[in-house]
Amino acid sequence: MATIPATLLLEERAALAMNAVTGLADEHLDGIPFFSANLLARPARLDHGDWDYGSSHGRLTDAFLLAQQMTGGKNWEPHWEKVADRYRQTLFDLLHEDGLTYRREHPRGHWKANANLIDQRATLLALTTTVVATGDAKAQAAADKQVEALKRIAIKERDVWFYPASEYTTDGWPSANAIDLHLAPDPASFSGRLIMPLLRYHQATGNSDALELCEWFARLIVDKSGVYLPDGSFNPARAYRSGHFHTRVGTLEGLARLARHTGDHGLTEFTRRSYDWVLTQATRFGWTPGDLADQRYEHETCSLVDLIGLGTTLAGSGLTSYWAVVERFVRNHLAASQLRDLSWVESAPDRSGDEVGWRTYVDVGERVLGAFCGYGAPNDYVSDVPLGRGHTNDVQACCVGSGVRGLFWAWNSIVTGDSALTRVNLLLTRAHRTVDVLSHLPVEGKVELLINEPVDELRVRVPEWAGYARLTLRRGDEERTGAERIWAPDGYLSIPKPQPGERIVVTFPMVGQTTTELAAGHEFRTTWRGDDVIAIDPPGKSRPMYGGRPEHAGGLRDYELHRPETEWSW
Repeated sequence: MATIPATLLLEERAALAMNAVTGLADEHLDGIPFFSANLLARPARLDHGDWDYGSSHGRLTDAFLLAQQMTGGKNWEPHWEKVADRYRQTLFDLLHEDGLTYRREHPRGHWKANANLIDQRATLLALTTTVVATGDAKAQAAADKQVEALKRIAIKERDVWFYPASEYTTDGWPSANAIDLHLAPDPASFSGRLIMPLLRYHQATGNSDALELCEWFARLIVDKSGVYLPDGSFNPARAYRSGHFHTRVGTLEGLARLARHTGDHGLTEFTRRSYDWVLTQATRFGWTPGDLADQRYEHETCSLVDLIGLGTTLAGSGLTSYWAVVERFVRNHLAASQLRDLSWVESAPDRSGDEVGWRTYVDVGERVLGAFCGYGAPNDYVSDVPLGRGHTNDVQACCVGSGVRGLFWAWNSIVTGDSALTRVNLLLTRAHRTVDVLSHLPVEGKVELLINEPVDELRVRVPEWAGYARLTLRRGDEERTGAERIWAPDGYLSIPKPQPGERIVVTFPMVGQTTTELAAGHEFRTTWRGDDVIAIDPPGKSRPMYGGRPEHAGGLRDYELHRPETEWSW
């Protein structure tokens, strides 16, 4: 057992999220997960919905595999694996002979058994993660068949491929007229967001149809659709879901990955321009509007995770200034929007009020402990305002799964590189085969680097606010300052030839500041220490998220960090 700083630990947060990932499973409906929770209701309740199927099973299976990579499964509850196995089995069961995943009809539901395009994305995401993580042949065969189906059902014209509706059926597309009229409603939702898992699946297996779909969808989005306006902003037309952030940023994340894969610098610039516009709509700590209309008062964790993924992709493509954005978002709104306090949630004492197989009121808070908010306010786990749509869902299965993916993307980006050049991009604690990073931020401006393997050069990103002249670098008995020649051309701190067993300590002064953040037309006075928000005024009403966070209390703790035997990435 090692002693580490008692600061934010992403692998620990991933393990906590597994409580919610598995707690959503409904034992009275063959383990199908509840989709949403209303925590303000008295008593609180969990509800099923039309996203219970391919969307939820895909997201939650993906989350389980990512968390397992981050934690090694240490200190997990024994039943979590059983629930995850049930999710995986149902994921396969929902796939039909035609290769697509179909929803199941429910006696209380309003939906039919169709192949929703958003469900296809989540299912392919899970199948791809399974192949990357385990090499499972059954998952690869299913993904091959799904990719083949996605190509088969696309409407193919000379200069564009598209899907004419959000749902495909066993009888084909719902409307032949939509095809004749070249109607492609919201291509970002139905085509653009498929690019990310399609591309990663191609990279993992060499599937050429997956790459071909990526390239056609990119052409649809960039050259034909009008989803993004010339300045990078989102088209606010109702036909484009009023500029829905989750689907827009998720599409950009896939496009940025495709640009890096193909070396398309123009496409990189396209995504960078939109990302910069999105950052003007978000707060510096990571709250984003849901869309540009009625949902603009509601923040989805899904959107934040898309921003984190896009930031890591652009930063990994050489635009390293975006690492600072990613770090702020992870340290603040991703970490703060994870449910850890149940004192404000009331559950029913028994099942007398339950609608079995549809709704439950028992142990709701306990089941979603560790969940990331479904629709939240800038300083409240709950979005409950008299504007827009008012109060809706506090927990959604998609955001539970996405939150874990956001943790993974950040954790996987803390240390990157190889034996020639290793980079520490994010000043967060994790163990890595090359170097362990122990971060004391924001309590103290101190980062310890414990070298595990020889490296020709180690580079460490230093925050822009850190006061370079007062920075110190200690290697054994040697101490150098930021005023000396210890910098690489990219602005990183350069440490040549670190050796196994060496302990290197970087220190710099912490900086406090206060900013005024604008969120959906409302001002929030925000107090910072380094990259961490330590207070926001006004506070939230139901469950404030900022102020008194335990990772800001300081001190040390005993904890054995997980160092995976094999590093794999997305």
